[in-house]
Amino acid sequence: MSYIEKLFAKYSPEQIEKWFKQICFAEAVSWFFLFTAMIWIRYDREGLLPTIYIIIVGNIHGLFFVLYLLLFLPTRKIYQWDDEDTVFALISVFFPFATIWVDKTLARFDREE
Repeated sequence: MSYIEKLFAKYSPEQIEKWFKQICFAEAVSWFFLFTAMIWIRYDREGLLPTIYIIIVGNIHGLFFVLYLLLFLPTRKIYQWDDEDTVFALISVFFPFATIWVDKTLARFDREE
């Protein structure tokens, strides 16, 4: 864990916050495109185009998934999430469009306690 903290120590909390919000949105959008790719490959299993599409979209979604997990740790410290918030934010990456909920609900300073 100290490696990730050292990696992001040179960036300001505002910059990490901005990146986290962008990654939350990008992960949700990439999930949508991955879902369309899954539907397309279901109807055209032998086609070359759906295969290429699902490979490209799957890799992009995987990239955003990993970036969310990397930015999750410094963001947790910035927003001072308790254990319950941390678990919700960590589990949300596995559900479609839930990272937008994290961005809009958990990633705010003016939340009611």
